[in-house]
This record gives sequence, C-alpha cells and structure tokens, in this order.
Amino acid sequence: MFTLQLLPFLVLTLAKAQQQPLLLPGSCSFEFSTCGYTSDPKYATWTVNEEGRFITADAALMGSKDKAVLLSPDLELVDWGCLRMVYQITGKGSLQLHLRPHGENFDYTLWTSEKPSDSWLIASIDLRNMSQTYQVLMEGRPGKEEGNSVAIFEIHIVPGFCIECDFEEHHLCGYSNQWNPNVNWYVGGSLARDPQSDLPDDHTMNNERGHYMYVDSIYAKKFQEVAKLLSPMTTTPMSGCLSFYYQRNQARGNYFSLLTRDELGHYEELWRPDAYDTTQWKLELVDIKAPHPLEVVFEVAFNSPRGGYVAIDDISFSPEFCHSETDPNFDPSIANCDFEEGFCEFHQEQIEGSVWNRVSVKPNVYRVGDHTTGTGSFLLANTRFTSRPGYVGRLHGPVLPGNHKYCLRFYYALHGFMKIDNALALYIYDEDNVAQEKVWTVSESSRDVWMEVDITFQKPMPTKIVFVTICRNFWDCGLVSLDDITVTIGDCRVTAGPLRPVPGQCNFEQGECGYTQERKQRRGGWLRMRGQTPTSYTGPRADHTLGVGHYMYIEASHMLPGHSARLLTTELRGVDSPQCLVFYYHMYGSGTGTLSVFLRRHDNRHHYRELRYRDSLLWRRQGEQSISWMRAMVDYECYTKHQIIFEAVRGSSIRSDIAIDDIVFKQGPCKDPGDSVQYSGFSENFNEIEY
Repeated sequence: MFTLQLLPFLVLTLAKAQQQPLLLPGSCSFEFSTCGYTSDPKYATWTVNEEGRFITADAALMGSKDKAVLLSPDLELVDWGCLRMVYQITGKGSLQLHLRPHGENFDYTLWTSEKPSDSWLIASIDLRNMSQTYQVLMEGRPGKEEGNSVAIFEIHIVPGFCIECDFEEHHLCGYSNQWNPNVNWYVGGSLARDPQSDLPDDHTMNNERGHYMYVDSIYAKKFQEVAKLLSPMTTTPMSGCLSFYYQRNQARGNYFSLLTRDELGHYEELWRPDAYDTTQWKLELVDIKAPHPLEVVFEVAFNSPRGGYVAIDDISFSPEFCHSETDPNFDPSIANCDFEEGFCEFHQEQIEGSVWNRVSVKPNVYRVGDHTTGTGSFLLANTRFTSRPGYVGRLHGPVLPGNHKYCLRFYYALHGFMKIDNALALYIYDEDNVAQEKVWTVSESSRDVWMEVDITFQKPMPTKIVFVTICRNFWDCGLVSLDDITVTIGDCRVTAGPLRPVPGQCNFEQGECGYTQERKQRRGGWLRMRGQTPTSYTGPRADHTLGVGHYMYIEASHMLPGHSARLLTTELRGVDSPQCLVFYYHMYGSGTGTLSVFLRRHDNRHHYRELRYRDSLLWRRQGEQSISWMRAMVDYECYTKHQIIFEAVRGSSIRSDIAIDDIVFKQGPCKDPGDSVQYSGFSENFNEIEY
C-alpha cells in the first residue's frame, strides 16, 4: 500500500517548504524580535515568550485591562496580499484582526475567532490593495480566569489571494478537509508513495517531489460518500477568475463539482467537469463572484470503492473574469430610492388616477414626516387620490437580473386603518408583469411609526419588486406610506444593515457602542430605550432604525430643569480631511430643552477631563422641533485625537424628553451641509401635507 498523508484539521505550523515564498513587510516569526510590532500602551502588553518563537496575551499579566492590542508598523500594499497567522487560544478568549487605514477614524474588523484549541491553528485573511498606508491590529482578549491566554506564533504576508495554493507548503494555504469516516482529501505526491500507485505526479514541479490534493474511492463503503476540501473564508469582496488543474480517474464512478458556501452554510454550485477520464492535468477556468465572505468547496462523491480518484493542484485567482460572456458585477442600487427627487426608477400603473403620490410633511407635532430626513418626501397611498372609494395601487420597481440573491430593505407606515388586510404587500414579478411570488405582507399596524422590513429573494429569471396596496372601501382604508427603499447583493443576514452596522456607525441595537457618560449630578443621564418613553406627550414612539429597536434618550422626569446629561463617543483618531457627522434627533414636548453637539480635542499633555472648558460647540437645537425623527448633518475638522459629545439639557417641564439614534461618522464634507431644518424652535405649520 502507498502512504496516505491525511490533511490535518489542526494545522501545526507555517513551516518552511522547499521553496520559500516571498514575504512582504509585516511578516514576523517573533524568533529574535517583534519586527516593529508594538503593544498599544492604552491596553495590556503582549509578551514575547522567553524562548522566543511566539508572542502572547496572558490573563495572568492583564491586570485590570480586558484586552491587549498589537500594532504592526506602517505598511503599504500596492497589490492584493494574503496574511496568514498561526495562533492559539488557550481556555476562554478571543482574537480579532483589524485593518487601520491612515486618514480614517475607524478600524475595520477583517477576522475574528473564539475557538480554543490545544494546538496551533492557521487563519488566512485577504488584504485588499490600498492607496494609503495602513496598520494591522491584533486584539487579544483572554478570559479573566488564570490559565487563559491568546498567542501568535507567526505572521506571514505574501502576495496574491488567500484562496490560491500549490500545496507545496505544510500549512496548505489554510485549506481544510471536512472529515468523513471513509473518504477524505489527502496530500499526494512526494517520493514516499507506492510505486504501484496510479496517482499522478505533481503539476507544479512536474515530478514526484511536488504535492497536490487528491481523494480516492478505495475506502468508500456507502453509496455517494462525499469528501469536501474547503478554502479559507474570503474576508473582503472579490470577483474574477478561479483557475485550477485537475485529474479524474474512472469518472463514471464519481461526481466532482466546485461550489461556494457562505457564512450561513448555503451552497451554490459553480461548475461540473465536462470530461470523464483525464489522464493528464487539465486546466479549468471558473468565474466567481464573492461580494460577501465565501468558502470555495471542492466536492467529490463516490458510488463505490471502484470510483477512482480526483486530484487538484495549482489553484490561482485573477481579478479579471475568465469568460467574456460573464455578466459584469451588477449594481442593484438602480432600485434604491428615498423619493427626495422623484420616483427614481419606480413607476405605478395608471388606472383611474394615481394611487401612489409623492408628498412631504412640514415639521409639526401632529403628523410624522418622512423617514429620510423628517422633512423630506415619501410615497403616500390614499383614497383621496382616486375617483372611486376603493383602489388597487401597484408600484413597480426596475428590472433586476436573474440568478442573483438580493436583499431588499424598505420602510413603511400605516395610519387610520380599521383593517390591515391587503394594506400593503410585496410581490416579485417577472419582465412580463406576471406575479411569481408574494414574499411579504403587513401583519400589524405600525401606529404612525416607520417600520423597517428586509426581504431576501432570488429568482432564475429577471424580476422586479412590486408594492401592492388594496382599499376595498373608503371606511376600511387609511394612509399607506413608503420610503427609503434599498437593494443590495447578498442575503440580508450577511449584508451590512441595521443589525450589521459598518465602522463609524452606531444605532444602539447591540448596545451603547462603547459610548460613555459624563454626569454633573447624580440624577438623570442618557438611557438606552426601546419603544415609547414613559411620559406622555413627549419623546419618540419608537426608534428610527427599525421601528422596534433601541435609541438613547434622557428621561426628563428623572431630572430637574437645567440639569444636563452628556454622552461621549469613543476616542476618534483625527484625520487631516473634513469629517461629516450624521445623526437623528427627536425633540417633542411642550417643555423641551436643548440638544447640543460639542467637539472635545485631546491634548497629550493633559488628561482629557481637564479639557472640558476647551469643548467647541458644533451644533445646537432648542425647544420643541417635531414629532418626527429629524436628521442633522454636521461638518467638522480635527487633526488630533478627539471625542464628540451629545449634551441634552432638561427644559422647563417633564415633557422634555430628548432622544438620538443612528449616529454615523464618514468622510466629509456632508453632501447636504448643515442641518436639514434651518430654524430652531417650535413650528407653527400644524399637520400640513404638501402633495
């Protein structure tokens, strides 16, 4: 019998192979030095092992700190690179890898693990080429108990993509075998194999010394036993041409396919071979699109122990598609619309008058404004627009290509409905205006609250979304509002959204985002709230993000007139370009006080608490503004470390609740500089709707 080398699940090392790969700056073995890596002094210290060879964050040395952050030297990446890190989590703990681009306030989390092990593991993280310098951060959080630790053995940064591999190195580029009792992927090649074996020579070196991956049916015992070889999970969006070489023996006895698997475990088949037996290495080119994290899966199923073998080698990737007929990456934003400038690409069926009309509500204390700004436009379906007491209104979106998974998000609100049956539903239509599926219908009244809905859908043919509202008679119907429609590629559960905010965004759904409070008196403070505030005739009915989510507010009944509460963001690094702060605020109540935004610059010579008198006012609103959530957009510049402060001052009565939500920091200047409302104080435009 020839020797089988089973692909290990627990990769032990990034040991040197016969051909040492080119290592880019930022690589380090921690054998003789830390290669320019340093511990962030604000946190606990990473410690080099006395005998060298690895660096660790140990619970016994953390003191009162809960994490240790290891900073790389400044790096430049002209072309795409792959960072491979050998690490170990002992006991309880976690390890995260962040990317810190220079010129930006926030870090981007690329990878995280909480998996403990008694041996070294390997992580593969894609690094996209960037125009500016950057740093890589390793954040270790060992559990508090003694014996917990997080260690890093080696960091290798190499040119290319992490899914590329020639299998010549012992770490196998992070590829792993999904273990099966009988059939598995093995490392083939080397001089140790059985001379009677019919397995091929390696493709990379074209001799017996090289290595490749193969799976053999010799141990198959059941019908269609499956072996899976999984690539590392991609960590940044990528699309292009995946190429590899394969050989296939006795192919009528096996099934060979290439698939992708997303974070939710969903598979999608990309390719099956068109050749049965291939006695020579055959090159295959497959176009792949990975807008979100994916694994590439090589899958082989056998019908019997005489199903032959399949071997693969030299997997590579190019950012250019292999085939000219492959559709380029489609931008689904053509279906986005906030109705501020019109209907965008949407249109309605013109039957006995327009059911859907674009309207706006001036700020007032009786009618909720639009979701986008609080003062802008949205779509409204109402019987007053039609010549009959009932109607069927269909709003058609643009046609979207088939064979894509889409995430649709939109906001709706209902007012005055006796029955909500057929008030609003969402259908998927084909190009010929034939309904393919009803994917959603309103299930409960929104009580004049903007409610967020997300729907994931996929069809093989080109389709479009159609919103349908039906009013059977005047007395049962009310007002149906629609706003802020967005469509992105991918499943809603893995795309950026309310429950997966991007860096620099805080909607308080997962907590308080590390924000802290600065109180001048015991009573009062910012509270995280869901639903309506306790005091009547003040405060929001719901949050701005979801309609059923969380926001921060001050409860005026817990405070005295003139008392204030301050909410401070996490520390921002400061950049040499304009910044734009966007947030939503709610100031409703006859005794409403003041909401202010301050910029607090940090000075290395003093603790920041000593700089409170140097706080600079950026924005302020005083008195009752509207029953709606209102958008504020604030431009500012700061080149040094700083914080943003939200200060709420309680007004003359308990009807003085003030709330904030959906805070976003982004590169400026703001597209619409200044606040969306050009006045401060109470509006006299009661319940005025502009059609």
